[in-house]
Amino acid sequence: MAKSSSKGLKAALKSQQSRFKNKEKQAHAVQAAEQRSKKGGGARKQKPDASVDAGPSGSQPTDKGKGKGKSSAGAVQRTARPVIPFRATDKILLIGEGNFSFAHALVYDPPSGHSLEHLPPVNVTATAYDSERECYLKYPEAEAIVQRLRERGVEVLFGVDGTKLERVSALKGRKWDRILWNFPHAGKGIADQDRNILSNQVLVLGFLRSASHMLAPGPVPSIISSRKKKQASDDEDEDMSDGNRDEDEEDAAPINVQKTRGTVLITLRNVSPYTLWDVPRLAKNPPPPASMSLPPNPRYTQLRSFAFLRKMWKGYEHRMTKGERAGGVGTTGEGGEDRTWEFFLRPRDKP
Repeated sequence: MAKSSSKGLKAALKSQQSRFKNKEKQAHAVQAAEQRSKKGGGARKQKPDASVDAGPSGSQPTDKGKGKGKSSAGAVQRTARPVIPFRATDKILLIGEGNFSFAHALVYDPPSGHSLEHLPPVNVTATAYDSERECYLKYPEAEAIVQRLRERGVEVLFGVDGTKLERVSALKGRKWDRILWNFPHAGKGIADQDRNILSNQVLVLGFLRSASHMLAPGPVPSIISSRKKKQASDDEDEDMSDGNRDEDEEDAAPINVQKTRGTVLITLRNVSPYTLWDVPRLAKNPPPPASMSLPPNPRYTQLRSFAFLRKMWKGYEHRMTKGERAGGVGTTGEGGEDRTWEFFLRPRDKP
């Protein structure tokens, strides 16, 4: 039965990949037509296809077609304030920290003018998949960073599998307002792209399933925007982010003063092959589990997505899963932006 279920999961994920690839081809065709129109110097501007919603830079489409496409010119002209998805009162769990430079930036040098300057370091728990020894061998700079974090009062844990958080004794029975995984990757080094995508989709599904047990309960969070205000009901299945649009506008901020239910945040490059993982769909409409022994994945609602600006987090350095390897650096994901997707559990899927 488990083998049959595993095949069913692979088939469902491959079907998602196929649908997403077709949408990407359609979007690229629209972009090519727009470029040809511009080169032709015609007086009439070509309207973007209503089924394709251009991303914040106009270079990366999203898969939610609601006739709300916006031109790349409009996106470039718009002045946006970076979205900081944390509050000083949040309890924050960081997964897959690598060399812990993001945790260091969060605690020691958060974005200026933001309430995070008053975030108690004891509210932050930073974790790594590797053992402490393996971490320092992979990332030599991590030892000094971890020492500084612990001196400040940050809880640092090693050997934490992001897909099995409920099995970590130090995390049992605790709840967090924000659970963040920046640039998750299975790190299996699979050359075949489809198999590589599948392994990372399984990783993301495992993380979303495990994190659901760690999220703080509370009312549904909401976002306010000048373009449209939308309030979620307990039975709402649509995204809070109004068709997967970006939330980079200056007034796109949580309107809740009271504590709301916790959210999961996943940051990836918003470019192929990472877009083919189709993280929003995995969160909102997960396929059946690979094994009969596993419960079905919980269903999430997307709160928003927004550009992740590394320069806002001083000293933050993205590190590859396999550490500092000799022989050059990888080029996968070049040409795209970093983007964070934020989700909360649907009310009926509370663990």
